[in-house]
Amino acid sequence: MFERQFDGEPPKTGLPPGTIDTQMHMYLAGYPAIAGGPALPPEPLPGADEYRRLMNWLGIDRVVITQGNAHQRDNSNLLTCLDVMGPDVARGVAVVGPETSDAELGQLVDAGVTGARIMDLSGGAIGLEGLSAVDAICADMGWMIAVQFDGSDISGYEAALSALKSRWVLDHHGKFFRGIRTDGPEVAIVKRLIDRGNCYFKFAGCYESSITGGPDYADIASVARVIASHAPERIVWGTNWPHNMAQCEADYPDDALLTDTVLGWLPDSSARQLALVDNPQVLYRFEQR
Repeated sequence: MFERQFDGEPPKTGLPPGTIDTQMHMYLAGYPAIAGGPALPPEPLPGADEYRRLMNWLGIDRVVITQGNAHQRDNSNLLTCLDVMGPDVARGVAVVGPETSDAELGQLVDAGVTGARIMDLSGGAIGLEGLSAVDAICADMGWMIAVQFDGSDISGYEAALSALKSRWVLDHHGKFFRGIRTDGPEVAIVKRLIDRGNCYFKFAGCYESSITGGPDYADIASVARVIASHAPERIVWGTNWPHNMAQCEADYPDDALLTDTVLGWLPDSSARQLALVDNPQVLYRFEQR
């Protein structure tokens, strides 16, 4: 057990009304971890009540709940979370594949799911080998795809990503594990993908791939600023709560400080409005505000 932080000084950066957190996970009692994925996060489980406290602290109004790797292809926990949070507040990103029945897809739609997840890293339920099949489903459903992989290998996947019919988001700052320069080929590829018209770039989980480390994450920050300047209409943001890589209190970030740091990479208040409200409303099909 360890104690997560849910209050304190709010972020110095004011979040605009209607702010959407597009990257987080939620875990409810009664849904054990499934073989093939990681364990559940440390107790107490980070559920709806805990997340609502975070919303109040940071100034978040709406949320996208992403299927956690611990639950692999069983979306039952996600469905319950969406029901608990309610349709005015929450949308979901599920795990689906060719084996997903029409009945289950209909159930996911009714619950508020508007996207599917590709996770091509350890513990992921469906990797890049399933990208084409998931894209076919999402294109038919009008869903987006959240794509997470080692962005250092992005040159080998540019053709496949360029062929996607669905709207999609490059997750977690691209996770360039081997490092990245603003003038490097990887940034040029990201710009080309964004310029195709259906690619977004997510600010979330900077600590997971930063080589320089906190508190400023200078390597991630430099790339984030370049991408945000290039296409502010394609940036979305997420808390990455409950920070599943943190297995002890010493590793757990201060969410208010992290919010200030990451949102400081956006050029101005207009870009924050786009990243926190306008862009995710479109991508995840929220009611317009």
